[in-house]
Amino acid sequence: MNKHTSPNLKAARIAGAVHTDQRHDSAHKHVTGEAVYIDDMPEPEGTLHGALGLSTVAHATIRGIDLSAVKTAPGVIDVLTAADVPGENDISPTGRHDEPILAEGKVQFFGQPIFCVIAATREAARRACRLAKIEYDELPAVIDVWDLDPTEDKLVTPPLTLKRGDAAGTIAVAPRRLKGRMRVGGQDHFYLEGHISLAVPGEDGDVTVHCSTQHPSEVQHMVAHALGVPSHAVTVEIRRMGGGFGGKETQGNQFAALAAISAKRLGRAVKIRLDRDDDMLATGKRHDFVIDYEVGFDDDGRILGVDYVYAARCGFSSDLSGPVTDRALFHCDNAYFWPAIRAKSAPLYTNTVSNTAFRGFGGPQGMIGAERVIDEVAFATGKDPLEIRKLNFYGTRERNVTPYHQTVEDNIIHRIVAELEESSNYTRRRREIAAFNANSRIVKRGLALTPVKFGISFTATHYNQAGALVHVYTDGSVHLNHGGTEMGQGLYVKVAQVVAEEFQIDIDRVKITATTTAKVPNTSATAASSGSDLNGMAAQNAARQIRRRLTDFAADKYSVPVDQIEFLPNRVRVGNQEIPFPDLVKQAYMARIQLSAAGFYKTPKIHWNRDKGEGHPFYYFAYGASCSEVSVDTLTGEYVVERTDILHETGRSLNRAIDLGQVEGGFIQGIGWLTTEELWWDGKGRLRTHAPSTYKIPLASDRPKIFNVTLADWPEAHEPTIHRSKAVGEPPFMLAMSVLHALSDAVASVADHRVCPRLDAPATPERVLMAIERLRAEAKA
Repeated sequence: MNKHTSPNLKAARIAGAVHTDQRHDSAHKHVTGEAVYIDDMPEPEGTLHGALGLSTVAHATIRGIDLSAVKTAPGVIDVLTAADVPGENDISPTGRHDEPILAEGKVQFFGQPIFCVIAATREAARRACRLAKIEYDELPAVIDVWDLDPTEDKLVTPPLTLKRGDAAGTIAVAPRRLKGRMRVGGQDHFYLEGHISLAVPGEDGDVTVHCSTQHPSEVQHMVAHALGVPSHAVTVEIRRMGGGFGGKETQGNQFAALAAISAKRLGRAVKIRLDRDDDMLATGKRHDFVIDYEVGFDDDGRILGVDYVYAARCGFSSDLSGPVTDRALFHCDNAYFWPAIRAKSAPLYTNTVSNTAFRGFGGPQGMIGAERVIDEVAFATGKDPLEIRKLNFYGTRERNVTPYHQTVEDNIIHRIVAELEESSNYTRRRREIAAFNANSRIVKRGLALTPVKFGISFTATHYNQAGALVHVYTDGSVHLNHGGTEMGQGLYVKVAQVVAEEFQIDIDRVKITATTTAKVPNTSATAASSGSDLNGMAAQNAARQIRRRLTDFAADKYSVPVDQIEFLPNRVRVGNQEIPFPDLVKQAYMARIQLSAAGFYKTPKIHWNRDKGEGHPFYYFAYGASCSEVSVDTLTGEYVVERTDILHETGRSLNRAIDLGQVEGGFIQGIGWLTTEELWWDGKGRLRTHAPSTYKIPLASDRPKIFNVTLADWPEAHEPTIHRSKAVGEPPFMLAMSVLHALSDAVASVADHRVCPRLDAPATPERVLMAIERLRAEAKA
C-alpha cells in the first residue's frame, strides 16, 4: 500500500475538492513575506539595472537630444534610444502601430519614455536619467475631453454604435423626456508590486523574461517583434503578481522589451523595476468618461428610449481603448431593458498617457451611465429610485433583448434584489433616514440599493480559449500548468481544485507551477473575469484525458467493464477491489500508458459582429446587488459609509472563501474609484496625483462600519461552465455604485429630494460639498 494514500482510504471526500473552502495557495507566504516576486528572485551574477528617461512636456517635436552626460555618469553601462531597437519599435497590442517602445521624433504625453539607461545599480540608472538635455518644439496639447466634439475631434480607434429600435423617434414622442451630462473619473491600478521585468540572455539568441504580466503570450510576441526574432526564441514566465487589475495586461510589454533588448545587447541579465512615481506617470489607467444622455419615459417612470454618447479620454494611442469603449456600450443597460436605444462610443485622442484595461474594462463606466438615467427619472417622477430600478428591470420571457441583440436567458436580478431588499431592511431604513434627516441640520444620511448585471467573456472572440498541461508522475503526484496568471485572485488554487476533483486526490498532491510560454503556448490574458472559466475547463480536459487512459488500462488489465471502475478518494475501485491511486499510476506507467496530456477549451456559443453591432458576445451574465448607507457632513462634504449589505452570486462556487474575498475586495476598490481616487492633470498635461501622498486609495478605515457580504447559495450557471460556477473577478467591483448613489441621496435631502443632484465621480468631499451648495441654490431659485 502506498504511503502517500493509506491514511485517506476511508476518507469520505478528498481534501481540496471543488465547492469547498480552501485558502489561497500562497496566503501564508503573503503574510510571512515568503512569497517570491520577481524582485525577490536571486539576481544572476552581473545583473544590470534599467531606468527610463521621461519627457517633460505633453506634446512636442524633439529638436535635439544630448545624452553625453548620461552616458558618462557613474555606473552607466549603456543608453538605449529608439534607434537601438533591433526589430520593430512598437508595442501596440491591437496592431495599430501607434505606441512606440521609445519615443522617436516627437512626444505625445508628459512622462513618455524617450530613452533607457542601463547601469550597475538601479540608483545609478535613475540618477543618470536626470542628466539628459532634450530640446523640444512644443505643440498644442489636448488634455481633457469635456469640451471635445466626438464627431469632429481625433479618435484613436474607430467608434462603435449599438442600436435597437428608433431611439430618437421614441424619445421625441415620449410623455416626458430629459437630457444631461455626467463625468466619470479614471483610476490608477495602484498594484502593490509595480511593473518589473528581468531578462536573462541565453544561447542561440534566446532570452528568458520574468515579467509581472497578466498576458505572458503577448509579452512574448512583443519582445520577439522588438528583437526581430521568432517567438520561439523568447520565453516569458511569471509565478505571481502583486496585483494587476488590468494594469498588467498590456502595460508590461514596454519594460519587458527594453529589458530583453538590453540583455541581448550586453550579454548580461537586465532588470527594470519602475519607481512608483514613474510607474504612475508612464503607464495607463482606467479611462475617464464624459457621458451625454437623453431619455424618454412615461409618468410612471417606465423608460421608453435612451440615447447615449460615451466619450472617453483614451490618451495618445489606441492600446485597448477600442474594446474598452465597446464594453462601456455593452453595459449601458446594466440590468435594465431599454425598449429603444442608441449608444455611441467616442474613443478620443488626448496628450495624456494611453489608458488601458482596468477591472470591469469599461463596463463600470457604462453601468454608471445607466444608473444616472434611473436617478434622473426617479427625481423627475418623485419616486424612490429603487422603485424605478425594479420597474425597468429586464424580464425573463419578454423585455429581455440587449442593445447588442443578445437575449438575456439567465436573468435572476429580480430575486437577488428582492432578497437583499428584505435582508437589508431597505423600506424600514428608508423611513428612519427620512426622519433622521428631518431632525438633523448638519449631518444628512442617504441610502441606495443598486443592481449589477455583468457579461462574462472576452468580446474579442478569439481570446475565449485556454490551454493546460497536466503530468501525472509515477508516485501519483500531479504537475499542473496552464495559461492563467496569479495576481492574488486565487486562480491557481481553483484550477488545482478542479484537477484534484478529476483524479479524486488530495489537493496537496497537485503541484501548482509558474505560468510560462514554454509549457502552454498562445494563451489569452488573465482578464475579463474568465481565468477560472477558461483555464479550469482546459485543465479538466487534460485531466480527463489521462483519467480515461487509466480507466481503459484498468479495465483491460483486470478484465472488468469500464462502468465498474470508479475513482474514489485517493484510490480507484476496479471491480470488487480498491487500488491506491499511486499504485494504479505506477502500473499504468509499467504498461507504457501515457500519463501526460495537453488540455484545451474554447467557449461555445459566442460570436460578435462589430460592424453590425449585433451578436452573442457573452456566454452568461453574473448578478449581484448592494445596499449602502452613508452620513454626510453638509458643511464640509466629508462622509462616512455607515453600512453596506451585499448579495452576490457566483453560481456553484468552486471556492466560496476565495469568492467572498473577491467580492469584498472588488467592492472596496470600487468605492475608491467612485469616491477618493482622483486623477488630476494640470494645464500642461502633468499628472499631479502620481504618488500615495496625492492619490488616495481607500484605507482600512474607509470600509463600511457594518459590512454584510453574502454569496447567494441557490443559483448555478445557466450554461455548462466549470462545475456550474460563475466568474467573480470583475462583477463585484460595480457593487460600489450603491455608495455613490447613497451619497447622491444624502445630497438630495438638502433640497427635499426635488432636484437630481447629478453627482459626478469621484465623489470627493469637495465635489459633494459643491453639489450640496448647488442644490441649495437651485432649491431657493
